[in-house]
Amino acid sequence: MTPNPPTAPRARDRPRAATAWCCALLVGSALLTGCESSGGAPRDPKPPSSGTPVPHGYVEGAEETSDQQSRLVLADADSGAVGVLDLIEGKVTPLKRAEGVQRLRTDGRFGYLGTAGATRVLDSGAWTVDHGDHVHYYRTAIRDVGTVDAAVPDRVHGDPALTALSSGTGTLLLDREELESGTTGPGRALTGTGRGAVVPYREHLLVASTGAERATVQVLDRDGAEVAALAEPCARAAGEAVTRRGVVFGCADGALLVTEEKGTFSAEKIPYDTPVATAERARELRHRAGSTTLAATSGGDAVWILDVTERAWTRVETGPVVAATTAGEGAPLLALGKDGVLSAYDTATGERTARTRLLSARGAASAVIEIDTSRAYVNDAAARKVYEIDYNDRLRQARTFPLGFAPTHMVETGR
Repeated sequence: MTPNPPTAPRARDRPRAATAWCCALLVGSALLTGCESSGGAPRDPKPPSSGTPVPHGYVEGAEETSDQQSRLVLADADSGAVGVLDLIEGKVTPLKRAEGVQRLRTDGRFGYLGTAGATRVLDSGAWTVDHGDHVHYYRTAIRDVGTVDAAVPDRVHGDPALTALSSGTGTLLLDREELESGTTGPGRALTGTGRGAVVPYREHLLVASTGAERATVQVLDRDGAEVAALAEPCARAAGEAVTRRGVVFGCADGALLVTEEKGTFSAEKIPYDTPVATAERARELRHRAGSTTLAATSGGDAVWILDVTERAWTRVETGPVVAATTAGEGAPLLALGKDGVLSAYDTATGERTARTRLLSARGAASAVIEIDTSRAYVNDAAARKVYEIDYNDRLRQARTFPLGFAPTHMVETGR
């Protein structure tokens, strides 16, 4: 599973080395090879001595850094190989194999591998804590946490207290404190919510039904009791995203923006400008974590852009696409075609501004695009590689990460 060394980037391509705020990070110099491992642990910061005030942002056992610690969790659907690629160091930590991986999701720190029999939880060891006016970045050891008896999760959303694994059979709530301590715990089934996605938000749970018979978004407390049913309907809900403006749910006639102020939840519809056929509506909302600009494929040959701040939809004619996303205001729309060509579009005009042939058609079939504040990442299962793309420099390929397995599934953590 050990990758060959990534293509050496030019100086401007190299991510800045994370500089610790409170202590230096001890990193192994050799890449793990051949064997399966639970990951090397960085040196834990020395805890404050007795009687010393705890520094703001201190997390026991974790290293606080000045930069985001992006990592990619990768899984091979055929061989069962699993690994975590550290994008700062350019190294892969292999983990125990997982047979029959069907899906991979994340809540920003943990990866959730859905298999036929259970959901396996991986700690990527990288995460961000957003306090609104400032953020904290952390890194710690990569490790397996355990498995839970849950169906393959269609949706995973979390906050500092809970992570919700939602599937067609219901939702399982996991305690984040237990996950952070290295155990899954028993989890708690959330009953009476149907098949809809559950989003932990502002110390409550937001539930949107996928059926046509219940068009409301419910607000539940942490125990599952209903607090409110929002008046604005969201028929046939599909797709959701957490932004700085609130939680966005995809609806048959547009999107529903749910916000909270002083304990009161409210909802506002952002309708499509024109009638939209069922096959062309936005269903999978993709974006940079926290961003207020969302992207979603539309009918297979176009992409929707939703500007939550402006409450406006824009449909960009892209041709057949398999994946699309954007980093937010001022950043281009990225769309990967079925032919393996990656294109960038101006989100205001819909004009294509750059294109590059990145993958074969076979590689594009399972590809996704993960994006952060300066780079995008595309997995190529056919070539057993991951590509790092500078989307602000005409889609220049900044780095290539060869792998010893096919990255059929990929999610980015540390955000």
